[in-house]
Amino acid sequence: MPLGDRAAPVLASFARRRLMSFAVPVVILAYLLYAAISFDLLGLAQRARMDNAAILMSDFWRHKTHVTRDNRTGDLAVAVEGEVKGAYPKGRLPDFVTVANGVTTIDLGQGHSVVYDAAGARYHHPDAGTIAIRPDGNRLVLTGPEPRPDWINATGTRVSITTEAGRLAYTRSKVETFRYSPGWPLFFFTPDSPFAFMSWPELGAAALLGERLDPRTPNIAAMARDFWTNPMWRHGDVAWAMFETVLMAFLGTMGAAIIALPLAFVAASNMNPVGPLRFALRRVFDFIRGVDGLIWTIVLARAFGPGPMTGALAILLTDTGSFGKLFSEALENIDEKQVEGVRSTGAGAMQRARFGVIPQVTPVLLSQVLYYLESNTRSATVIGAIVGGGIGLLLTQAIQTQKDWEDVAYYMVLIVLTVIAMDSLSGWLRRKLIKGG
Repeated sequence: MPLGDRAAPVLASFARRRLMSFAVPVVILAYLLYAAISFDLLGLAQRARMDNAAILMSDFWRHKTHVTRDNRTGDLAVAVEGEVKGAYPKGRLPDFVTVANGVTTIDLGQGHSVVYDAAGARYHHPDAGTIAIRPDGNRLVLTGPEPRPDWINATGTRVSITTEAGRLAYTRSKVETFRYSPGWPLFFFTPDSPFAFMSWPELGAAALLGERLDPRTPNIAAMARDFWTNPMWRHGDVAWAMFETVLMAFLGTMGAAIIALPLAFVAASNMNPVGPLRFALRRVFDFIRGVDGLIWTIVLARAFGPGPMTGALAILLTDTGSFGKLFSEALENIDEKQVEGVRSTGAGAMQRARFGVIPQVTPVLLSQVLYYLESNTRSATVIGAIVGGGIGLLLTQAIQTQKDWEDVAYYMVLIVLTVIAMDSLSGWLRRKLIKGG
C-alpha cells in the first residue's frame, strides 16, 4: 500500500479530532449564551439591589438600638432592636444617650449626632451641617442643606434621614433614631436580668464569691437560668430545635439502614437466585431514591401533617432506596471463599450470612451509614423548614421577618458547628468500629 494511502486515515483522524476540539467549546459557549438569555441574567443584574444586600449582610454582625421619643407625652424609650424585651430600664441608659434639662443627645459616632428638644429634632452631620425638623401645625418643616441630598427623604408628614452612622425617622407622633453597633446584643442576658450590666470580672466574682442576688438560688445557677431563658435569643428553644434536627437525621438514617439491610440480601444476585424478584426490588429502590427527598417531605407532610417525625420519615424513605442499592452492591462484591468456609462446617443460610457475609461488608456499610448521617444533618435543616420542626423552622421564621438578621447568623453558625461535630464524630466512629483504633 502506498505511503499516501496509509497516511490518509491518520490525517483524517487528526482532522476530526481538531474539529472536535473546536466544536466542543463552541457548543458549550452557545449553551451558556442560551442559558443567559433564557434566564434573563442581564435583567437579573439590573434588578439586583446591592444596597439592600449590603444592609442585610451587615445585619449579620451588627444590631441597632432604637431611641424613641413620644412627641405627645415626651416619654423616652431606649430598646435594642426596638423590642420590649430589649428595653433599657428607667435611669439606666446606654453611654451614647444623655438626657439633661429635657434635651436628649444621641451620639451616633463618626461625628454624627441627634438632639431631641422641645422645638423638635436636629441631626448634626459632619459634612452637611445641621438638619433641623420642627412641627408646624399638622405638617413638618425641614431646614437643611440645599440642594437636598438623596439620603434625606421628606414629606409634610414624615422625614427620614439615613446615613452610614444611623437613621432618623420623624413623624407627628414620634421621633426615632436607630444607632448601629457591632456585635450580637444582649446575647447572654436581657436588661431585666440583674447580671445584664455586669462586666466579665464582676460576673466571675458574683458567681464564685458574691452574695446571692436571689436568696433561693446560687448566683451561678441564676446566671445559667437567665441565659437559658433569654427571651430575645431563646437559647433553650434553639437548643431543643437543634436537638430535633439531629434527631430527625439520626432516626431517618438508622431506620433506613435497618430496613435496607435485609432487603439488600433479596436484591443481591449472589444471595437471591430469583431474578424477577431481584429486578422488581431494584426498581423499587430506583423509584424511591429517584424522587428527591424534598418531594417526599412535601408528600408526607400532606399525608401525616407537619412535625419532626414527618421529616424523619422523609429521610428514612429516601435513604432506604439509596442504602438498598449500596448494600446490595457491597454484598455482591464479597469474597465467596469465606462463605464457602462457613458452609463447610454445616452452617445454614442464616449462619452463613451472619459469620461469612456480615463481617466482610460491615466496614463498608458502617462507612456509608455514617456518611449519610453526616449529610442528613444538613438536609434535616431544609426538611425542618418544610415540616415545621427543628432549627430549619426557626431559620425560616427569622428570614421571613427580615428583622433580626443576627438571629439568622446565630442559627447558621449553630448549623455549621453541628455539621462539624457530626463530621468529627463519624470520623471517630469509623476509626473505632472499622479500623479498631
